Amino acid sequence: MKDRILLTAAALAFAGLLHAQEDTPRKWWQDIKQNTTFGGYVIGKAAFNDQDLDAKNESHSSFDIRLVRAYVNGKVWDFKYGLQMELNGIAGTGTEKGPRIVDAWAEWCKFDFLAVKFGQFKRGFTFENPMNPWDIGFGAYSQATDKLAGMNDRVGEHACNGRDLGLQIQGDLFKSRKDGHAFLHYQIGAYNGQGINHADRNDNKDLIGGVWVSPVKDLCIGAFGWAGEYSKDVNGKKITVDRNRMAFGLKYESRWTVRGEYVTSQGHKISDYSVADDGTTTVSGRDKADGWYATVGAPVTSRCKIYGKWDVYRDRKDHDSQKSLYQVAVNYYFYKNLKLQALYGFVDDRTYGGDQHYNTGEIQLYWRF
Repeated sequence: MKDRILLTAAALAFAGLLHAQEDTPRKWWQDIKQNTTFGGYVIGKAAFNDQDLDAKNESHSSFDIRLVRAYVNGKVWDFKYGLQMELNGIAGTGTEKGPRIVDAWAEWCKFDFLAVKFGQFKRGFTFENPMNPWDIGFGAYSQATDKLAGMNDRVGEHACNGRDLGLQIQGDLFKSRKDGHAFLHYQIGAYNGQGINHADRNDNKDLIGGVWVSPVKDLCIGAFGWAGEYSKDVNGKKITVDRNRMAFGLKYESRWTVRGEYVTSQGHKISDYSVADDGTTTVSGRDKADGWYATVGAPVTSRCKIYGKWDVYRDRKDHDSQKSLYQVAVNYYFYKNLKLQALYGFVDDRTYGGDQHYNTGEIQLYWRF
């Protein structure tokens, strides 16, 4: 009898201890652990083309690791944070495409209508630039995004994956009572203008803003603006060029995809400038460029989606500087985190003095963990 009483008391005490632990306030480090996620992804690529390369000593086919990324995302109280590393490439080659930090930011997000983000992150310019490579549907971003949104920017900036260091304010307004989507989104940010992992080189900050309306869920129609400068040394002299740009577009992302944008740019490239030994500066070339693309994605099955794209970029905003891509891509998901992509493209490149019309093909394997 005594043993039963002792066992019962012990059981009650243990239950009380568990209950007390449940009522004990959680420590801040427990919240960090619970709300922090670690992950990454790998994209491997096999590519070929049948272009007549003339005197170019280049291969018609290649295998490549397009991207290897590892990231940490989380939320503590009213703050979100993110850190992302790019791990592929070779450091010290002068291209700045080796292992490096691409994202490092924190965002105060207490209110839907006002969020403040600080650090290194995607520039808020165009609909496509902030998208993850998994969601583009093709083996690369459009030419307009690549050259005019700061990925491999036409001005001569180092490869920045569309990112810069700065401060951005954004918010969603007028929520739908039916499905909760916001009818209006705004964002405006101030950035160094020199790209990722680089300090500012001039007294001006790049201002980038955007606003779009969503009359129905998943549909966005918007406009973006960019006013800024980029500086780089040429023969020991600092050269500063303008980056004044506008973009207009729409996107519908659901089972079907419809996405298209037009981007226009004013400002010379660094390579347009020549600096003589006596410091005299001369400039050539045109200070205008533009580009556009139109993408449609159609679901075939729950695992397969086919995309088609018309993609044009004009480095001098004229007929002779136009490069057009016509592409079809099939994306097949073996499961959520494993995707195979097959792409065919036809290229019309008026900027090349040799073979201007040729075919391309790619097979990419996307693996996420």
